[in-house]
Amino acid sequence: MAETTTAVSPCGGSAPSSSGGAGGEAGAAQQGGLMGMLFPLAIFVLIFYFFIIRPQRKRDKQQKNMIDSIQRGDNIITIGGFYGTVREVRDDSFQIEIAEGVRVTILKSAVQGKRAAAKTEASA
Repeated sequence: MAETTTAVSPCGGSAPSSSGGAGGEAGAAQQGGLMGMLFPLAIFVLIFYFFIIRPQRKRDKQQKNMIDSIQRGDNIITIGGFYGTVREVRDDSFQIEIAEGVRVTILKSAVQGKRAAAKTEASA
């Protein structure tokens, strides 16, 4: 008759164990369990990359290209909601005119986008 003992874990559960040669099976089951846990984690990381990280990098690249393309005379919109015309381009900032004779200096990172030039065509 084989002797069976019960081990109590600190979490409150108990697992019966027998004194036998089943150590090889337990190792294989543990390795399979590890792969079973890593596969969903890898899928989660891939989903996170394709739905969050990659689109954000694309938006950042588009924003940088847009800011680099701004020249003197372009109409822009700031993140504060001000419309202005670029009067001077500096290394890290723009000087814009938001009203006649009112010029302010803003950081390049404060530009939200370019504003389409207003067409002054008369409707006939």
